[in-house]
Amino acid sequence: MAPRSDEPRRDPKGARRGSSREAGPTDGEPRNSEPGIGGISGARAYTPRGRTVREERGTPARGQGAEQRRTPRSTRSGDPFRPALQVLDGGRAAARAGRRDAPAAGRGGVVRTVAPRTPRGPGVDEPPPRRRTTPRAPRRTDRPAARRPSRKPPRPPKLADSRLRLRLGTALALTLFVTIGIRLIFLQAVDTPAYAGGGTADRTRTVELPASRGAIYDSTGAPLVRSVEARYVFADPTEVKDPQGTAKALSPLLGIQASKLVELMQPRKLENGIASRFVYLARGVEISNAKRVQALELPGIWVHRDERREVPGGDLAANLIGFTSQDMVGLEGLEARYNDVLAGQDGKRVYEAGLGDLAAPIPGGYSRTTPAKPGSSLCLTLDRDLQFRTQQILSAGMAKVPGGTGAAVVMEIPSGAVLAQASNPTYSAAKPLPSDPVAREDAATSFVVDPGSIHKAITYGAALQEGVITPDTTLPIANNIKMGDTWFSDTHKADGKRMSIPGMLAYSSNVGTITIANKLGRDRLIDYQKRFGLGKPTGEGMPGEASGRLLPADEWSGSSYGSVPIGHSVDATPLQMAAAYAAIANNGTYVQPHLIKEVIAPDGKRTPAPAPVTRSVLSPQNAAALRTMLEAVTTVDHATGLTAAVPDYRVSGKTGTGWRLVDGKKQPGEVSSFIGMAPAENPRYVIAVFAYAPGGGGAVIANTAFRDMMQFTLRHYRVPPSTGGSAPKFVVYPH
Repeated sequence: MAPRSDEPRRDPKGARRGSSREAGPTDGEPRNSEPGIGGISGARAYTPRGRTVREERGTPARGQGAEQRRTPRSTRSGDPFRPALQVLDGGRAAARAGRRDAPAAGRGGVVRTVAPRTPRGPGVDEPPPRRRTTPRAPRRTDRPAARRPSRKPPRPPKLADSRLRLRLGTALALTLFVTIGIRLIFLQAVDTPAYAGGGTADRTRTVELPASRGAIYDSTGAPLVRSVEARYVFADPTEVKDPQGTAKALSPLLGIQASKLVELMQPRKLENGIASRFVYLARGVEISNAKRVQALELPGIWVHRDERREVPGGDLAANLIGFTSQDMVGLEGLEARYNDVLAGQDGKRVYEAGLGDLAAPIPGGYSRTTPAKPGSSLCLTLDRDLQFRTQQILSAGMAKVPGGTGAAVVMEIPSGAVLAQASNPTYSAAKPLPSDPVAREDAATSFVVDPGSIHKAITYGAALQEGVITPDTTLPIANNIKMGDTWFSDTHKADGKRMSIPGMLAYSSNVGTITIANKLGRDRLIDYQKRFGLGKPTGEGMPGEASGRLLPADEWSGSSYGSVPIGHSVDATPLQMAAAYAAIANNGTYVQPHLIKEVIAPDGKRTPAPAPVTRSVLSPQNAAALRTMLEAVTTVDHATGLTAAVPDYRVSGKTGTGWRLVDGKKQPGEVSSFIGMAPAENPRYVIAVFAYAPGGGGAVIANTAFRDMMQFTLRHYRVPPSTGGSAPKFVVYPH
């Protein structure tokens, strides 16, 4: 059974059955429109029944000899809109208008519309039919005839659901707006400080406001060292065009050799590989010289504000004051010990500025200034004039001893204040480098010696306090004595005669001192050594102060009972021994020596230094008795300290001869010393002088130096001469 055709049924004239369309025009009648051409208007007017509005209105159907219009084919699904879609599909329906309208046999009832052949005029012959010039290929008999596949109409497009698209688009839009809103909230609320700070950092500039370092004054307020404004000169090696010429121009202004300046200006790279653009050429340049450098306008040479320490006295108290680095950091002496007090806190100014040509503060922009805090100043107990004279006298004496070392300490009674403290050799604190490190040491606190006979005053003081002896005690003294495996002898032979205590001190009898110490005992002697301040630093205020050393009781040998009482096997500094004698001068009360009088704040407020440590060592009566007996050293004939006597003043004191120790080892030569007080009846000052002479001969230096220093000190402070007559008459060998 043949398949049912999708074409609508037509009558013998070619019209569809059941159509209300009137019969088309007869053959030869013209049509109202071009054959086979359709338009969008016709497609819109297409009715569901498969006919156009024109057909409904009586458009004549195609007749004999007239151009037949192709009827749109219906799909099996009966889609009435197929012709309209064909028209919209690029005009393919109109392109087939020239095809025949008659259905071909065996094509499933496909109806084609063809245009009628135009009749030719009379006398015009029709051209003969074309003939095939090439023979047709014979059909293969072994293969059955191919069956043309039936054409299936394409399925209509599936239209999307608009509601789903609307919902999806709405959801995406809401999600986008919510995401943007959340991000804006974070930017405005959470991340605001970070972004604002980042932007401010790009526009801010920081200017350092240096704080000046505090000064150091003497007790009268005279400056020993202070900070002054200066300049530093630096170079940018990448901008220096002529290093040789630049160095030659700067050398006389900076006081630096041209060859060194050329070396400094050579291009170099930092550790990260970037070319260095900063190198110091000079620090602490005077402002006048800095202005001359700026006037040269040398490429790559710049000047900036700086600070330098000015030392008016040069080497005056240089071993005490010390010095700072170019960055104003204390390196030695009091500058290092009190660096935290003297150093100020730099301030800074942070402000917003433009870029390029507008690199100036932005009016109304961010600006914050942290003011600099200057450092505090130190007021010392030193007297500048006395310090100068003490150094002068010591240097003159030590000039006679090549390679020697000298130290001198002047203490005030009863305060314990150090009025002068000199060292030799010395250096200039204004130009500390280059200098010998040994010359920069403070000998009074770092010079460890075997004190020798000046230690005998401690032994006699302990014996008086413990009642072992009295001022009137006399003892038979041999020329020598053996302790352990060592013999100890005297320079002034007593030949066994009885000697008084003042006589023993005047002639510095080793045998008499050892005899008294044996009665005192080892433990009590060690106890009084500690009471007088030996064996530990005094805490005067100088950094690196040596502590000295006392021989522990369990290390005593047989010879120690002879060496320790006379000042051997004992390590002490000149300052420790001066403080011990100050206790005798101060009626038996030990007062800690100190250098710092007060601290002066930047606003002028003065804060006194902590009170010194004090303790009782001897009773006032025993201390006075010991002072009187020590006067024999400067008054008795042939006594060891006659050259230390001061005219018009009573002087108590003791000479000493010891050894210098370095790392516990005895050095060649000897250390001569004299420690005394005046006026003896009411001491005002104690002076200790130590002179190390590698070749000997230091005794003369120490005695005379003490005399000159004490004489100047008494006159400087206008101390009246001794009252009550001269020193008492002492008998060395009472009958």
